[in-house]
Amino acid sequence: MSVYARIVAATAQRVANTNAAAPSPCVSVCQMDEATGWCEGCLRTIDEIMDWGALDESAKRIIWRRLAQRADVVIKG
Repeated sequence: MSVYARIVAATAQRVANTNAAAPSPCVSVCQMDEATGWCEGCLRTIDEIMDWGALDESAKRIIWRRLAQRADVVIKG
């Protein structure tokens, strides 16, 4: 999972430094980790995945900040 965590971390940094629309974190690796409850590809929870399309930009950026934190946890082990 750490390869995807690095992708999420890099993308989260770009999202934080732009005013453009927040992209979907999906990397087409849709498998939930039972221990964390996070998708092994994008690190979102199932609720975050299901809600993504209905969220405003502010809420999406909040999730991106969470993903950056989760990526740090995964990368550092």
